[in-house]
Amino acid sequence: MVTVNLGMLHYVLDHIYGAFMHRTKMSTPFFSRGWGGTKLEMLERMLNQLFPEVAGQNWPPMLIEPVWRTIWETKNASLREGVFRTPCDDQLLGALPPESHTARVAFLMPKSVSPNRMACVVHLAGTGDHTFERRLRLGGPLMKENIATMVLESPFYGQRRPVLQRGAKLLCVSDLLLLGRATIEEARSLLHWLDCEAGFGKMGICGLSMGGVHAAMVGSLHPTPVATLPFLSPHSAVVAFCEGILKHGTAWEALREDLATQKAAMTLEDVRERMRNVLSLTDVTRFPVPKSPSAVIFVAATDDGYIPKHSILELKKAWPGSEVRWVTGGHVSSFILHHDEFRRAIKDGLDRLPWKESQL
Repeated sequence: MVTVNLGMLHYVLDHIYGAFMHRTKMSTPFFSRGWGGTKLEMLERMLNQLFPEVAGQNWPPMLIEPVWRTIWETKNASLREGVFRTPCDDQLLGALPPESHTARVAFLMPKSVSPNRMACVVHLAGTGDHTFERRLRLGGPLMKENIATMVLESPFYGQRRPVLQRGAKLLCVSDLLLLGRATIEEARSLLHWLDCEAGFGKMGICGLSMGGVHAAMVGSLHPTPVATLPFLSPHSAVVAFCEGILKHGTAWEALREDLATQKAAMTLEDVRERMRNVLSLTDVTRFPVPKSPSAVIFVAATDDGYIPKHSILELKKAWPGSEVRWVTGGHVSSFILHHDEFRRAIKDGLDRLPWKESQL
C-alpha cells in the first residue's frame, strides 16, 4: 500500500505553480526595471521616519468622497462601485503612476438591518488579484451574518495598472513600497468613511497573502479598534521575495546591474542583502500592536511553499493576545479550499469587538 504525505503534496503543488508562474520564459520577472532610483530613496526615508514615534501617533485618516454607481440591487442586497481620488499626500502622489491616482472599490451590502447594527470588512488584494470577483465571492456568504464587504482595487493593479507593467509583475522595487503605502492610506480612509459617513457599527480589514500584510499594517495603524484578519500572510515581504518561491521570479541580474552603476563589484549576494534591507521596511513586527489584539486572527497554512511557519510565529509573538489558526494545505490549495475558514475568522474577529455606541 502506498501512503501519500499530503503535506508534502501541498508543498510541491506550490512549487509547481510557482515554477509555472515565475520561472518560465513566458513570464516577466518582478523588478525588471531595477530599484526605482530616487523614488526608492524617498520611500525609504518616509517609511523609516514612521517607526520611531509610530506607537503614539496614529495620524488621522484623510477624508474621501467616493462617487457611487449601482451595479445591481435586490430587496435583500446591493452592489455598488465607487471611485475616489487616492488620499496620498503630494509626495506619494507624484511617485505613483497616473493610472493609480483614482482608487476603485466594490461595496456589497445587505439590507436586512441598518448600518449601525451591521459590520463591514475591507478586503485587500493579494498578489495578482486584479479584479473584485474573488473577494466578493469570499465576502458574499457573510451577508447572512449582517457583514458587508468592501473590496479595494490596489494601486498598480486592474484598471490602476501602469501601461508598461505586465500583469502583477511590478517594474521596480520602489513600486512594491508605493503599492503598500498607498494601499494603507486608502484602506484607512475607507474604514474612516465606513465609520463616520456610512455609520457602520463595527469594521474589519482582511487580505490574502500580500493583502494580509497590508491588512495587518492597516489594523495596526488605524486610530480605532478594527478586526484585523491576515490570511496566508508572511510577517514581511522579505520572506516572499528572499526566502519563498517568489525569489525565483525576481530579476536579480537586472537589480545587480542597476546597483553596479553606483558600485562596481556587486555580487548577487550583495543584491539580495540590499533587498532584505529595503523590504525590512515592510516588517509587520515593527508596527505597534493593534488597539484590540484579541480581534486579530491570523489564518496560516501547514505546508505553505511561499511562507515558512517561523514567519507566522513571529507575528503571533510580536502581537500578544492575537490568535493563529492553521488550515491543512499549501498556499495555493488553501487559497482555493479554505474560504469557509477565512469567513469564520472574519465573523469571530468582528464578534470580539464591541458595537459602536449609537450616535443618536
